Amino acid sequence: MKVLLLGGNGLLGHNVLKQLLQQGHEVHALLRSSLDLGAMQWLGMGEMKSLKKEGVKDGEKTRSIANSRFTLFSGSLLDDDMLLRAAQGCEAIINCAGVTDMSLLHYDDYLPVNRDLCHRLVNVMERIDIACLVHTSTANTIGYGLPLQPANEQAPMQPPFSQSYYAQSKREGEEILLNAARLHANWHIIVVNPGFMIGPFDTKPSSGALLLAGYRKPIMITPCGGKSFVHVADAATAIVNALTMGRSGRRYLLTGQNLSLKQFYKIQSRTCGYRQLLLPLPNQLLTVAGWCGDLLRRCGVRTQLSTRNVRQLMVKEYYDNTQAQHDLQLPQTTITQAITDFFGWYKTH
Repeated sequence: MKVLLLGGNGLLGHNVLKQLLQQGHEVHALLRSSLDLGAMQWLGMGEMKSLKKEGVKDGEKTRSIANSRFTLFSGSLLDDDMLLRAAQGCEAIINCAGVTDMSLLHYDDYLPVNRDLCHRLVNVMERIDIACLVHTSTANTIGYGLPLQPANEQAPMQPPFSQSYYAQSKREGEEILLNAARLHANWHIIVVNPGFMIGPFDTKPSSGALLLAGYRKPIMITPCGGKSFVHVADAATAIVNALTMGRSGRRYLLTGQNLSLKQFYKIQSRTCGYRQLLLPLPNQLLTVAGWCGDLLRRCGVRTQLSTRNVRQLMVKEYYDNTQAQHDLQLPQTTITQAITDFFGWYKTH
């Protein structure tokens, strides 16, 4: 298939792009800038060259990768004309774009990409007759369950994530697309809800910041919460599979091993070969830190500290990925391998 990929410069987007090309698809990637190509040199066996590509302003040169099945479009995904240009000739769209910055001060800061882009994508599909869309949301729009009763896709959203600007905005985006699936019986719209993804091509780093925070530190203080950790390549495989698999109008949890943060850091220290003393961070201290962050944010200071954010660190997230394993053939790579792959890539970039 010829696929328009949005958000191809992030951790998940890089892995989806690699999976698409490995499976023989042709890709149109819409990126803000050619600078976002930095970690994509593997596409053309490391060969980079200057080319004039679609959407680039007159006189501007951009780097492109020599790959006959990859076309770069440079521009904003919030530009309707640019979206239409990049989507021309495509049979499907994969949307990995999202605003995840937890320091943003206002709910409206998240809406253009996390919600309103979904309206734009429905409009593109209607205008140029694209009938397939795979949209990436987050597991946090789904209730997180209990150790003996992990949540499936039917679980309603729960606090503290229902107060999260990021999760709220992603949930609104989901509803737009699920409603479009109900209105268009011939469309194939899949919403995927990844857990905490780790692995290679984490250029910022994003989730990799959690791994680096504890790497080789003799003492690590950890919150009491936990996450459902998944190898990003597994999530990418399921997303590409969703182009032709899964049931339209469904959500799919792309999650993996449910671990407390303490358990995760134990696995990381064992995998990377160092010893570490793990100490609990009392919830009371986290709460006080959240209050301090709330005061700073009221004064216009951008910080990730806030009560709505720190409460997420106190929650253990337990998810059941049975539906994605069955319908999307979600692989089950070990967390040990995900950690190994992250550090193997990170140390060479």
